[in-house]
Amino acid sequence: MARVKVGGNSGIPADATAVALNVTVVSPRSGGHITAYPSGTEQPTTSNVNFVAGQTVPNMTIVPVGADGYVELLNRSYGDVDLLADVTGYFSPSASAGGYTSLEPFRIADSRTGQGTWGPVSGQSTFGLQVAGNGAVPASGVTAVTLNVTVTAPRGAGHLTVFPTGQSAPDTSNVNFKAGQTIANSVIVPVVPDGRINIRNGAWDPADVIVDVVGYYSPGSKASYIPTTPTRLHDSRDWDFPVEGQDFRWLPLSDDDPAITAFVLNTTVTDTQGSGHLTVAPDPYTSAQRYSGTAPKPTPPNSSNLNWTRGETVPNLVQASTGTTGVIDFWNRGWDRTHLVVDMFGFYDKS
Repeated sequence: MARVKVGGNSGIPADATAVALNVTVVSPRSGGHITAYPSGTEQPTTSNVNFVAGQTVPNMTIVPVGADGYVELLNRSYGDVDLLADVTGYFSPSASAGGYTSLEPFRIADSRTGQGTWGPVSGQSTFGLQVAGNGAVPASGVTAVTLNVTVTAPRGAGHLTVFPTGQSAPDTSNVNFKAGQTIANSVIVPVVPDGRINIRNGAWDPADVIVDVVGYYSPGSKASYIPTTPTRLHDSRDWDFPVEGQDFRWLPLSDDDPAITAFVLNTTVTDTQGSGHLTVAPDPYTSAQRYSGTAPKPTPPNSSNLNWTRGETVPNLVQASTGTTGVIDFWNRGWDRTHLVVDMFGFYDKS
């Protein structure tokens, strides 16, 4: 177990209620998972980063901060593991960035199609993206944006770093990858007044990059983050009820509380029977319509939250919008079945 001091450390206020950490597992000696939770609380049964021996894998987590200012990172494997923890933000009563607005996910960059940047991103190079004024993101007043960043078909091993324009690339990583791997990670990045962000390929070889926007922070946004005890909401292995290929699992998470605008979830696929990707999006129909069988199958958006190949266990953090109904859909966009695990770490409330 590793104890990490966050409250009152390196510019994070002592009254921080939660912290956004990018946790990277490096060279684990055996397979397992990492669980992040506030110090002074009972160890939960949830997971944040899943890995196999020898793998380097990152995952964003938003974890409550213990009363003493610490968070715990528990290694639930039978071997030693090296951990990197990069702070990307925090939540506190004294924070001035404003509240959060969740969005229906939409794509702003896909180097494979020339959207946002032309062709694979060269090694040791940086490209910029306009986020303010793009899609449903306001043209001004945005302090930070929440993204899902995916690397696919990298020609060599390396990492991506996402940061505001006008600044030097920090010595941190958001997505780590090996040659040929497709991997995604959630990213929260500050937005400067020009409304642009940079993405740097820290590898020596080219890689394709995909960027989806899922929400933003601004003084005009009304939803505040409420951290909760990490809780498992769904595990399809419990009933041997995997999500079939090209099908979805719907969860009525806030159908009785319209003040909740989004949930912070860790989604994990495991026992995957083929390749595919997961898309998380609000359902346009109510839980009553779903239970009665009167709601048709919705159309998933053109976005992705995590990618996998056969036999993999892959996690990723999702800040999932509740839409207008409080029902959230988890789409298996592959052609083969997969098991789905959903853990909750908090929610955004505008009341």
